[in-house]
Amino acid sequence: MRQFEGTVLAGESFDPVRGRVVVEGDRITAVEETDTGSTDLILPAFVNAHTHVGDSVAKEAAVGQSLAEAVAPPGSTKHGRLAAADRSTLVGEMRRTLQFMEQTGTASFLDFREGGVEGTRLLREAARERAIDPFVFGSGPPAVLDVADGFGASGANDDDFGDRRKATAAAGKPFAIHAGEPDASDIHAALDLDPDLLVHMVHAGPDHLDRVEDQDVPVAVCPRANATLGVGRAPLAELLDRTVVALGTDNVMLNPPTMFREMAFTARTFDVTDREVLGMATRAGARVLDRDCGVVEPGREASLLVLDGESDNLSASVDPVGSVVRRATALDVSTVVLCGQPLPE
Repeated sequence: MRQFEGTVLAGESFDPVRGRVVVEGDRITAVEETDTGSTDLILPAFVNAHTHVGDSVAKEAAVGQSLAEAVAPPGSTKHGRLAAADRSTLVGEMRRTLQFMEQTGTASFLDFREGGVEGTRLLREAARERAIDPFVFGSGPPAVLDVADGFGASGANDDDFGDRRKATAAAGKPFAIHAGEPDASDIHAALDLDPDLLVHMVHAGPDHLDRVEDQDVPVAVCPRANATLGVGRAPLAELLDRTVVALGTDNVMLNPPTMFREMAFTARTFDVTDREVLGMATRAGARVLDRDCGVVEPGREASLLVLDGESDNLSASVDPVGSVVRRATALDVSTVVLCGQPLPE
């Protein structure tokens, strides 16, 4: 049994509770109110709802480039760098990115992995013996579903994904697709594929939002990447009114995959509450994965993040949720607990 004391951001509403979290095995068994001298902040570990960790071989290679120049298949900077890197380099740099994500409190991530069957195998190799849990949306031919957790499509304007959508459904796995990133022209076609997850939806209009709500499709948004590429801003408040919205960091070549920076940027640039942002970074991604992490309450998976409330950055904070969302950084991390096991310091 393990115990973590301090201010607990408990339940779906992240209400601050002074007390302790009790962990047995990989489960939270109790959240208890009690006097404690600890100033630590205890919250759910993050779920990063959209990444491209293969880009780890080309950090900052696309600075100043447009969406098409930077990441659009098949001739972008990203795809050129991926093709030029050898296997050892690809695996090694992805492994280092996964280690960084662990250190910054991410329990799981949903990755769009280029390269078909081999690309998925490379990410599996990079994640071997790491505590972080990848959910791999593979690409390429339907055969990728033999090794991937689901299928990830680049966008409905890039190809006819009907056969791969049918194969994904037959395999009983989720189908995710980019939509509405450069413009709105691919959103209806993406929704016609009955996806299990939409990514970006920057240019979603009222008719698209109606369909998202009617079809009950969750959305992953990536505000920093959208700003970096200059494609616009998702209608975040409207999306939150319609469906489950999760937060992702997108391409590693564009931004570091830390949810601290993603939360702070989102909170400061959109008309949403800090609690909504924290929910997007934790429980929303867990709901997309159908996992029971993302919330600190009894019976849930014990994937937790403990922040040092007496760090030079967080001392004298008066709003625990606001401090986590707007102020906290990797330097404030005291302990990361994934599936009940604290990571080595």
